[in-house]
Amino acid sequence: MEKRITTPLTKEKIKELKAGDSVLITGTIYAARDAAHKRLVELLEKGESLPIEAEDAVVYYVGPTPEKPGQVIGSAGPTTSYRMDAYSPKLIEKGLRAMIGKGIRSSEVIEAIKKNTGVYFGAIGGAAALIGKSVVKSEIVAYEDLGAEAIRKLEVVDFPAVVIIDCQGNNLYEIGQREYKEYEKLK
Repeated sequence: MEKRITTPLTKEKIKELKAGDSVLITGTIYAARDAAHKRLVELLEKGESLPIEAEDAVVYYVGPTPEKPGQVIGSAGPTTSYRMDAYSPKLIEKGLRAMIGKGIRSSEVIEAIKKNTGVYFGAIGGAAALIGKSVVKSEIVAYEDLGAEAIRKLEVVDFPAVVIIDCQGNNLYEIGQREYKEYEKLK
């Protein structure tokens, strides 16, 4: 089922999402990868404030290519999510509600999602140019020295994603494997 959602993503909105739902996200999301995540967690460990508002926020694991003339952003395909797994639980505890990336997540991230009412979305690897078209505004808000890995504030309209792990811990990757095995038994 396709759902349209807008940011910020509150716990109430997240509770309505189920593993396997297709979503179109509109609103503000942040782009950040592992180097930026490392810096964010270092700030938290020092008791300092973050350069972004984490409460009910969405972070997209992406290092976009430079934009061409007339574009807001270049290709913006997802980065492999497990690279952020060491940092994600601390950010989720600070109120980060949703993450967008590709690939599996660690058990620690899944537990943090369940405990704090979060969600993990998958974006389609290989659809970077299409995803980039959903970005209508992009500005660097922190760590410009990281280049493509700087934190960007993105305004998106109908950003396509799929719920991979919902707030109950249901995991589309596991569900898909189970369903496939059941299908194979019926052949």
